Amino acid sequence: MVAPRPTPDHRTVTAQPGRLNLLLSAAGPVAWRDESWADTLARLLEPMGVQAWRVRSGREATRLLQSTTVHIALVDLALPLEENEVAPGVPEGGPRLLELLGRMPTPPPTVVVKQPRSQKEDARTLSSVLSAGAFAVLERPVHLETALEVMRRILCRHYANRWPNACS
Repeated sequence: MVAPRPTPDHRTVTAQPGRLNLLLSAAGPVAWRDESWADTLARLLEPMGVQAWRVRSGREATRLLQSTTVHIALVDLALPLEENEVAPGVPEGGPRLLELLGRMPTPPPTVVVKQPRSQKEDARTLSSVLSAGAFAVLERPVHLETALEVMRRILCRHYANRWPNACS
């Protein structure tokens, strides 16, 4: 079993020059695997200069956004508002986080992760998140190659193929 990697303490850290800051949220643990797709993605991107800030609740994401410059956000719609609050009927923190990102003076490009649902619910969700400014929508289970390709497209379109801090 792989020991969980510690999440960086975002209370006092801000963007480092030459690094890309990625807000990475994923709802709930994956019981049959040692690490989730989000943990694997963070580990893969670290040697390339990407600081992945892994959050497990809407509240944790809100605190991160108050203290850290985020260049790209991956938002799981099923993210709970509070860390241990995953149950039917409990409001999801992902849509609120998406709304918060959209109200920022300069919102980061955002990738939404959603659970597959009926065709009608999928259409409603897609319309809603694209109206909120999402760059792309990924469906669970998230394939790492697809997530990496979407991030490459974001760097190309929003940051001229350069790390955001290097563009200044």
